[in-house]
Amino acid sequence: MKYEVIEEEGFKYIEAGEGEPLVLLHGLMGELSNWEPAIDHFKQNYRVIVPILPIYDLPLLTLGVKSLSKYVLRFLKFKKLNQVVLIGNSLGGHVGLVFTAAHQQFVKALVLTGSSGLYENAFGGSFPRRESRDYIREKVEYTFYDPATATDELVDEVFKSVNDRSRVIRILALAKSAIRHNMAKELPKITIPVSLIWGRQDKITPPEVAVEFHELLPNSELNWVEECGHAPMMERPEVFNQYLDKFLNRILLK
Repeated sequence: MKYEVIEEEGFKYIEAGEGEPLVLLHGLMGELSNWEPAIDHFKQNYRVIVPILPIYDLPLLTLGVKSLSKYVLRFLKFKKLNQVVLIGNSLGGHVGLVFTAAHQQFVKALVLTGSSGLYENAFGGSFPRRESRDYIREKVEYTFYDPATATDELVDEVFKSVNDRSRVIRILALAKSAIRHNMAKELPKITIPVSLIWGRQDKITPPEVAVEFHELLPNSELNWVEECGHAPMMERPEVFNQYLDKFLNRILLK
């Protein structure tokens, strides 16, 4: 990762560029590097901020999508940010939804890509066996349309996480929290503009999930990324950035 992680007042984050604030939220197994192509592109015209969600730091008993949402609130207040565009992938999208439902006044618009919150097929239906690196590779590849996107570096990072017992316990706790916290009833109350940018071949949160989000969110648009799995900003960054550019131009340059 070529961007420096800033540590202040108990928060860790990346920040680049100036302008309207874009706050990017990573997923459960997501690394900050997942957002690198988006940071490179959008820092030219926007203030891009990527907080590290404290998945491995919050007390286990309170760990869940709600506690991560509260963390986002504390972070935005610490950075004195208001009317941000929240952009979330996978669990990060779910956290963004929970946050927006509770604090819509802080959010100008929301972007979801492969977001949980309605249905999620985590790890292809099974949790990784800790001892098998080949199995981990298979499950990381499952995340993408093109298996080559699952680089050795990415596989190593996931392998490291699932072989750390305390991390595994937290990952499972968060995954269960996400399943329990279904957003279907809360989505119609989110009236700000929402852009859904979805991989057509997403096997974790399949296309029908995006369609349901689109139906339940009253002010939403749905954009398909072809030949793409669960993380469009990684696998098809040019297409993802193009859709996001159009959306930002529409909502911010009115």
